[in-house]
Amino acid sequence: MVTPAAAGAFELGTDGPTAILVGVDGSATSLRAAAYAAGLARRQGARLVVVYVESISSVTAGVPLADEAFRQAHSVASDKAAADLRRQAEEMAAAWGISSTFIATQGDSLAGLHRIASEFSADAIVVGASAKFGHRLAGSLAVRLVRAAKWPVTVVP
Repeated sequence: MVTPAAAGAFELGTDGPTAILVGVDGSATSLRAAAYAAGLARRQGARLVVVYVESISSVTAGVPLADEAFRQAHSVASDKAAADLRRQAEEMAAAWGISSTFIATQGDSLAGLHRIASEFSADAIVVGASAKFGHRLAGSLAVRLVRAAKWPVTVVP
């Protein structure tokens, strides 16, 4: 009998960790999550995939003639945030001696993390706990990831 690993196919959870994905947004909890994920990646010999998903503002997304100056200012701020997070991720990876990839994308955080985790055949997802009060009522990204039940999810306080 030929096992999937012997045939060269990827099988989640049986080949040892190859990629650990961490979602970052610049918050204190997401940066702690990145440090935790980097430690996991180092100990397991896995690649660290650092993902920044810029949420598209619901205020401007549905308004076709939204203020262009607001959109441009938001884009510049988002680009700067992504560049800062990329630099921090690269510095952390170099300091810890691990292989890493940084990806910045736009859209829904859950959909973005799912898509990239699938692309990289991630073995686990690490995110920081949300500090927003509304997430206690509507559900945070971490809770939505757990409910999706595709990967093990670690939530770092």
